Parts: sequence; C-alpha cells; structure tokens
Amino acid sequence: MTVPSFWNSNFHADRRPFLLARGRILTAWRHWFGTQDFIEADPSVLQVSPGNEAHIAAFATRQVLPSGEQRTLYLHTSPEFACKKLLAAGEERLFSLGHVFRNGERGPLHQPEFTMLEWYRVGENYDMLIADCAALVGAAAQAAGAKQLRWRGAACDPHAPIERLTVADAFRRHAGIDLEPALAADPSGRGNFAAQARAQGMRITDDDSWSDIFSKIISERIEPQLGHGALTVLDRYPAREAALARLCADDPRFAERFELYACGVELANAFGELTDAREQRRRLEEEMRERDRIYGDPYPLDEDFLSALHQMPQASGIALGVDRLVALACGAPSIDYVMWAPVAG
Repeated sequence: MTVPSFWNSNFHADRRPFLLARGRILTAWRHWFGTQDFIEADPSVLQVSPGNEAHIAAFATRQVLPSGEQRTLYLHTSPEFACKKLLAAGEERLFSLGHVFRNGERGPLHQPEFTMLEWYRVGENYDMLIADCAALVGAAAQAAGAKQLRWRGAACDPHAPIERLTVADAFRRHAGIDLEPALAADPSGRGNFAAQARAQGMRITDDDSWSDIFSKIISERIEPQLGHGALTVLDRYPAREAALARLCADDPRFAERFELYACGVELANAFGELTDAREQRRRLEEEMRERDRIYGDPYPLDEDFLSALHQMPQASGIALGVDRLVALACGAPSIDYVMWAPVAG
C-alpha cells in the first residue's frame, strides 16, 4: 500500500480524526499513571549501547568531543537501560512515553522511528502488568470511542477478560508442536525442533538456529491466531528467548516473559526483570555473539547499566507499541495514519 506524504492536505484531513484520538489516548494514559503514583521519565535518546538483542538493528551516529576525538553513540531501540538505572537510583514506579529507533523496519505495523510506552513496578510481580495492560487498552478504546479493536478484518473486545496462554500450550494448540522436547541445550534439541516444524509443513533450513526456528513458528503459526475476540497474553517464554527476564521459579527452562496480542498483532512485551548482573552480562554477550554471526555488527555492552544492576531492586517492566494500539483503536489501515509525521518512504 502506497501512503501519500503526510503533508498532503487531503491525506491529512483523512488522518486528522486519528491524530486527535491519539492525543486523547495519551492524555488518558498519563492521567491513569498519575492515579497509580507513577512518575514520567524522559530518558536520553543517545546511548552508548542501543540494546543487545540479536535481531534488533540500531542507528549509529558519531559524537565529536571537545577534544576533537570521536566516539560512536546509538539512538536507543528502547529506553530500558536508562529506566533501569533510574530504578537503581531509587525510583519505584516509572513510565516513559517517547520515540525509539529501529533500523531495517518498515511496513504497515513498522516504522524506523516510533513511539513506545514503557513502565516499571519495583517489588511487584509481573502479573500486575497484565492488569495494567487491561486498564490501558480499555482507556485507549474509550478515548478513541471504539467498542472494538480492529485490524484487517479481525476484531478484539478491549474490555473482555484477557486470555492467558503459555508459549508451550500455544505451540501445541496452534502449531501441533511439542516445545518441551525441543528445549534441550544440546544440538539434539535443535534437531527435534526442526523435525517437528518440518513435519508441520514449515520450511526450515540447515542454517536456521534454534531461535530462528522458534521465531518462524511464532510468526507463521502462533501470532496470527492470538487476540481474536479478546486480548491474549502469551506467557512463559523459553529462557533462551528472554535475555532480560528472570527464570520461572517452578521451571528454569522458562522465563517470566509475556507478550500482549490483539487481532493477531503484538502490542507489548513484558518481563519479570533480571537483576543478576553476572548472568545478565553472560546473556547479553551471547546475544551479541549471535548478532555477530548473523549480521557481523555486534553492539557494545552498556557497562554503566551492568553496574547499576548490582543495586537495582526486583522489578517488573513492559514496553508497549503506542502507534500500533492507536491504529487498532481507531481502525486505521496502517500506523502511518496515526503518526503526526511518519518517516518518508
């Protein structure tokens, strides 16, 4: 779908009701966070590390120091590291509402610059974040005057009870795959996973890693089935797919991570936050080795973030894609319709 330039007056007239609804949604959210004793943070966009997830690409720039020397800085892909440093400093309920940047992403649900809502609760279980999601999605729908969230023919009641589904159950239900035998850390786990996926008619190559196979199954077989009629929380991710999350106390093969879906669209990603600095370093280094293997451009670790983890309290945190939720609440055909000035092209 070709989208006109946002300054086209006719296109702007079509978009303006969505943009006004966006403003009402953001106002409603800020009011809700105020009633819950959260404070709003405004972290810097420029960071020494953009984040360390293998498949999330960043934008790099050069800082010229007063001495004339230069160093590489990055536009953050999430305010996560900065927000966690603020938790280490003593903040307990924190939210950030601002722009983030991800390279190589463009489409009806992707823009290289977009708006993210991220919030944290110190000393509270990540189950609390599910209740937060229900409140914020409901507030968004009400502010937009929407009885349902809509995307490409799919509909979701924003006020219906949330369906909570483990990743393992979703694999069995929607992909016909038993995830647990594939969780082995040795190569046999990958082989079992590949064999099950191929038996279900999926195209798996010899170069696909365990994570590649997992991502293919999620995107092709699981995600399109989620969030129809009611919001879905996809919960308890395999530990190897949750580099920033605590392990589940009852089964360390899984981690305290969930994603929120509506109309087959991922809206949010949540963690019971990992605060073990040594383990966090090991996981981030592993992610960057994988990024180096695939893309050849690993990012530096934020040593200041790893130091802050030593005094960061137990917390839960979540990031929500603002533009996606606004688009679903307004029934917009793409996120370009709900962004004031989307990146051209």
